[in-house]
Amino acid sequence: MTPELRSERLSLSPYVAADEADFVALFQDEAVGRWFGDGIQSAEDDRALFGRLFSLVYAEERFPVWAVRHEGRYAGHAEIKPSPEEWLDGHEIVYGLTKESWGLGLGTELARLLTSYGHETLGLAEVHATVDSENAPSLSVLKRLGYTQTREIPEDTGRTTLQLTSRLP
Repeated sequence: MTPELRSERLSLSPYVAADEADFVALFQDEAVGRWFGDGIQSAEDDRALFGRLFSLVYAEERFPVWAVRHEGRYAGHAEIKPSPEEWLDGHEIVYGLTKESWGLGLGTELARLLTSYGHETLGLAEVHATVDSENAPSLSVLKRLGYTQTREIPEDTGRTTLQLTSRLP
């Protein structure tokens, strides 16, 4: 079950059907969606992904996935899950914010909340994040929170994914 989480300015709750348009718009926004998974997919694919949140992820209680809200408005997406990558044995955080939410310090607040949830609630000694090496804002947020780079993974596309890890002291 995906619990509700709160920080000073953010509330995270499971998605509801009415969030579909916001979810698709976030993943379709080139500035945001390019950093998720394999990058921008079709709107149809994103709608199908949204549907799988309900039919698989929530129905089978696979891992927590949240709609992020700031001042009552949709502000982004967040999750913490077992990594799908063969080279990463552990849980990783995934998050993205709408462009309207950038520059307010919400990324740091969100990543801190997810990291705390991983360490304190899930009892994970390590919480990971995988980030494109060109995603400077996310790298800055994670380093600010004490994540350290633990691996560099060259991709078939010529890009590089960095694995960063937060460890309990």
